Amino acid sequence: MTSHQNTQTMKPATAAKKLGVYLEATPADFREGVVSRAELNELQANPPQWLQELRRNGPHPRPVVAAKLGVSIAGLARAGVTEPLTTEQIEALKQEGPEWLERERTTQAEVRKEAERIKKKNADRQA
Repeated sequence: MTSHQNTQTMKPATAAKKLGVYLEATPADFREGVVSRAELNELQANPPQWLQELRRNGPHPRPVVAAKLGVSIAGLARAGVTEPLTTEQIEALKQEGPEWLERERTTQAEVRKEAERIKKKNADRQA
């Protein structure tokens, strides 16, 4: 009996998410096709120029914008930031230091601190 291994493929949106790039900014041939696991691995290992450029300058998807600003995705939504931002726009926001950004960073720091406290509490309980 022979085994047939099917090539695992994913939609371009899934591949873009895994690569940390905004789908609409990718080349048309990437958006319109399917991406195999091997192709994704190759893109991650040896990113082409367009991927390097997107990662460096954007536009970036919300999870990347949130991480670069040090806030949550929900924090971005509360502030009304719903569109992808470029690296330049993110840096400008950091320089401006709007009140909402400081507030959301504080909230995010408190959430991380609480998560760490719970993690330590659970580890102590198991020990």
